[in-house]
This record gives sequence, C-alpha cells and structure tokens, in this order.
Amino acid sequence: MPLAFVALGANLADPVAQVRAALAALAGLPESRPLRASSLYRSAPVGLRGQPDFINAVAALDTALDPHALLAALFAIEARFGRRRDFPLAPRTLDLDLLLYDAQTIDSADLQLPHPRMHLRAFVLAPLLEIAPDCRIPGRGRAAAWLPAVRAQRIEKLAEARIS
Repeated sequence: MPLAFVALGANLADPVAQVRAALAALAGLPESRPLRASSLYRSAPVGLRGQPDFINAVAALDTALDPHALLAALFAIEARFGRRRDFPLAPRTLDLDLLLYDAQTIDSADLQLPHPRMHLRAFVLAPLLEIAPDCRIPGRGRAAAWLPAVRAQRIEKLAEARIS
C-alpha cells in the first residue's frame, strides 16, 4: 500500500486533546492503517499574530485510498472536529494536511503534492523527521536539508503521541 504522511495541528478548544483525538480518528480511515505518529510539538503560529500557539504532529499511514480520496477523508475528519475556514491562516480546532503520498507529485486545483510549503515549516519538518529521518520531498530532496532554513521558527517538543 502507498505510504502517506499527514500533518496535524490545532490551536483552539484544547489543542492537545484535539490532536490526540485526531490521531485516533486517523485509525478509523477506510482502507488505511496508521503506522506511527510523532511526538506532539508546540509551535508559534505562522503568518498571523495574536493567535494561540499550535500543537502539531505528523502521522504516517499505509493507505489504499487514492490521494484525492484520502484528502476528502481528512477534510471530513476536520469537519467532525468543527473546523471552519473563515479566512486563510485562521485559528482552528483541527488542521489536517496531506504532506506526502509515496513519491507522487500532483498539482491540481484541490490538491498539491508534496505539500507546497512543508519544507518551510519547522512544525512539519521536526515531527516528520522524528518518524521518517530519511524522508525525501519530491522535487526538493532530503527533508533534513531544509532544517537550517526553519531554525529561527519557535518549536518545542512535548509529550509522545500515540495512534490508537
């Protein structure tokens, strides 16, 4: 089965609990099997000031869902968690981003793979490299090579995460 990586983030409504519950929700995806999850990380919001810090993690899963079906399933989980899209970079109860799907590259109206900004975000790279230290980003090379570019972004490793 293809290997997919999903970034999880929340900064509203007890974000630690939201991310832990979202990890459990990933275990319920059809035709998919979660493999591992990173620790939880606290990070400063990117783009807008005056927001609470985010709690982030990355999960790896085997899935028989095609990338578009997986993205739709992730959006359905977000909706169950009360995700609203009032404006770009808004605070959120849950954000699920499909980062990678094997080595596929897709550039469509509703899906871009690899995620177009993943290499610029410490809150993605740190947890991703925790669970996949040799990860490569199609078109960008080794994920670890991008760490120096995000060194100034505030991020703190918290508790271990578990996939239920």
